[in-house]
Amino acid sequence: MTRHILLTGGCGFIGSNFVRFVLRERPGYRVTNLDALTYSGNPENLADIEADSALRDRYRFVKGDIRDADLVQKLMGECNALVHMAAESHVDRSILDARPFVETNVLGTQTLLDGIRRLKHAGKLAGDFRGVHVSTDEVYGSLPLDRPELKFTEETPICGNSPYAASKAASDLLVQAYHHTFGLPLCITRCSNNFGPYQFPEKVIPLFVTNLIEGRKVPLYGDGLNVRDWLHVEDHCEAVLTVLEKGVPGEVYNIGGNNERNNKELTHSILKAMGKPPEMIQPVTDRLGHDRRYAIDPRKLETKLGWRPTRSAWPQALEATVRWYVENPQWWQRVKSGAYRQYYEQQYGRR
Repeated sequence: MTRHILLTGGCGFIGSNFVRFVLRERPGYRVTNLDALTYSGNPENLADIEADSALRDRYRFVKGDIRDADLVQKLMGECNALVHMAAESHVDRSILDARPFVETNVLGTQTLLDGIRRLKHAGKLAGDFRGVHVSTDEVYGSLPLDRPELKFTEETPICGNSPYAASKAASDLLVQAYHHTFGLPLCITRCSNNFGPYQFPEKVIPLFVTNLIEGRKVPLYGDGLNVRDWLHVEDHCEAVLTVLEKGVPGEVYNIGGNNERNNKELTHSILKAMGKPPEMIQPVTDRLGHDRRYAIDPRKLETKLGWRPTRSAWPQALEATVRWYVENPQWWQRVKSGAYRQYYEQQYGRR
């Protein structure tokens, strides 16, 4: 079966990697990428894809907001699949101002869901339509450091501790409610921390790598003992596609890399990969409400749908990621300087 996927947020880190993955791994699939091009949406991530004449029938970019109900319904009516990735996602920004997170993550998701509901009610939704709402392990809250046997399962109660996590938890509940009430054929995925190429350099790995290249120190929060499970972005993309194709509507699937590291260990691994001394670490005041540990149990996805991470092995995957940023300074320099915004303003106009 072929798919025409409406992908939201496809110019971001995970979204742009998903576009590349789908076009490479599913030759019969098409992707329409709907992105508002907010600060983290970078069309340069996919400039080579747009310029490839061989892909013109398979990839289309549409600049637009997921809160635009008419646009969303029009695009949804042209596709038979949805992968909803568009989201405000940086915890520190949500602490400074939660409103954009509620507007995009909650109201944007509600707009998408209402678009699908209206099409279904009118008999205009593709009969084989399927969708995936991409969420995060942060909706589960925090695990204690002294209980390594504990992991988040799909039955773990939701407990979003940051404004970002709370907004994603709200969007998850909306998806579940629309599935239960209106029978919308949607799944939810919840992933651990992603890493890989094209990640916006406010996130820890590209921030640390690019700071070190520039001769600047890396800021390590608090005691550095907060633990995260690290998942390579291509493993994540493969898992989302697996859920889209094989998942049971209404179900939640956790996606993890089986790759727990605390922030201090991660920092020293980056320093080692770049040949930098420990003196390049700058301790900083801890983030407000900083969750201590996230850990995903991905057994449901592995046993029910046959997916396992194959690209997240440490330290090889981290070293390959470090090399990508070292070898692609023109990409991250334009992001850190803000020059990338000039590109999309020229191409698509100001927001």
